[in-house]
Amino acid sequence: MRKPRDIDAELKTLQERARELKTRKTMQLGELITATGADILPFETLAGVLLAAVDQAKEKPEALVRWTERGQAFFQEGGSVRVNQARAFGRKPGNGSSAATNGTTSPTGDAGPGSSSP
Repeated sequence: MRKPRDIDAELKTLQERARELKTRKTMQLGELITATGADILPFETLAGVLLAAVDQAKEKPEALVRWTERGQAFFQEGGSVRVNQARAFGRKPGNGSSAATNGTTSPTGDAGPGSSSP
């Protein structure tokens, strides 16, 4: 007789793998936001842009085609707005520019250095 499979162990392994993939996806989304330069936007603005994109994708499927082409070009060109912008302006990439130094708000809503109070 064949040894029975340990279904519980297999399920546990699959659940762990699913957690790892979810974590990796979350990290890649964060890296994408940083690479595109969208991390300089306040979270509320970024959320609004993404919600508008989802709405527009439902209403105008041709927008998805244009966005896909633009995204493919972005990755083919090296996939980093900051690197390309820095090179265009004769600076070294990774000069420490971040949302906190650009006067935007942090995830907790605190104003970063250099921001002005309304």
